[in-house]
Amino acid sequence: MTALKNDRFLRALLKQPVDVTPVWMMRQAGRYLPEYRASRARAGDFMSLMMNPEFACEVTLQPLDRYPQLDAAILFSDILTIPHAMGQGLYFETGEGPRFRKVISSAADIEALPIPDPEQDLGYVMDAVRTIKSALNGRVPLIGFSGSPWTLATYMVEGGSSKDFRKIKAMLYDQPEAMHALLDKLAQSVTAYLNGQIRAGAQAVQIFDTWGGNLSSAAYQTFSLAYMQKIVDGLIREQDGRKIPVILFTKNGGLWLESIAATGADALGLDWSCDIGEARRRVGHQVALQGNMDPTVLYAKPAAIRAEVARILDSYGNGTGHVFNLGHGITPEVDPVHAGAFLEAVHELSAAYHR
Repeated sequence: MTALKNDRFLRALLKQPVDVTPVWMMRQAGRYLPEYRASRARAGDFMSLMMNPEFACEVTLQPLDRYPQLDAAILFSDILTIPHAMGQGLYFETGEGPRFRKVISSAADIEALPIPDPEQDLGYVMDAVRTIKSALNGRVPLIGFSGSPWTLATYMVEGGSSKDFRKIKAMLYDQPEAMHALLDKLAQSVTAYLNGQIRAGAQAVQIFDTWGGNLSSAAYQTFSLAYMQKIVDGLIREQDGRKIPVILFTKNGGLWLESIAATGADALGLDWSCDIGEARRRVGHQVALQGNMDPTVLYAKPAAIRAEVARILDSYGNGTGHVFNLGHGITPEVDPVHAGAFLEAVHELSAAYHR
């Protein structure tokens, strides 16, 4: 096992002492980087880029090569790999995002869905994890990830992105038994998928519950959080003698921090609508916190970015248990110089909080 040269990300997730607040960015390998756009052009399209382990490794490492301040790498993939492996036929429509050739609309459709085998049906992801882990050679930890069952289900029932989630919410209220059957299959699939990534070399995992915040409080507990709880309960939590931290991120989930923290996850991801100091007062004794700068701050000048970093660090306060991140993914129009200013500010300004 290769020793980690920089483990402050993992240490912070486990609330152990660190020298500076670790930082990474959701969607840090992406279209804002010219080198990523060049790789995607060579691959031909997004699916070809994502499903080729060598390309996935190449673009995973690009932000690390540009920004030495990054304290973690995240697997380059997509949350919709599991539905694709279930036979839904993922494709990307220019200007419209992900679409599925098959749409779930009945209990019979759900009954027919297989639970994918990570190595057989999603082997290209496991090969990417192994390839990236080898290429990193202990430089920083590698994060694996998946979408949450509820978030995956929204795409499978809606057929793609949705503004109002009318189809899946109608199914949730009209056919709750069918919805539970779908979410249970997805929870089993996500658990196996993340455990496959851990066995292949991922040193932490994050569950992206992008659309959980669109549910009512009661529906969130029943149809989103309950299934993330099943996943947390089924994950490998130690591998190669090291703990494997689990991060749960529900966008717009600030109302439910106590419930999310009670799952046994090691860290909660926060979007920018939640004050991180208040979140620490509510649940910081139980979990680490990850976040939570508004990604659009990166459109501002470096001085303004630095001021916002300082504000968030001050809100969190002294001590460990904070992984600095954006409140959601970095957007394609961001100037890479601004992203660099953000990362530099986090390390420089956070040192005072760890003395």
